[in-house]
Amino acid sequence: MPIIHIEILEGRSDEKVRELINGITEITVQTLNVKPDQVRVIIHPIPRRYWGVGGITKEE
Repeated sequence: MPIIHIEILEGRSDEKVRELINGITEITVQTLNVKPDQVRVIIHPIPRRYWGVGGITKEE
């Protein structure tokens, strides 16, 4: 049973998150030859103030 964790910046719509989960599930099914109900996708939205790039937060 594949378990896939994805960290993304918060703020994406529920629709976009559902599309991401669906797409990741489809490619995992094709690549690993597993059934869709065996795939687990967990989305971890990260607040912009906790995501740093180049020494500053994405909120800045």
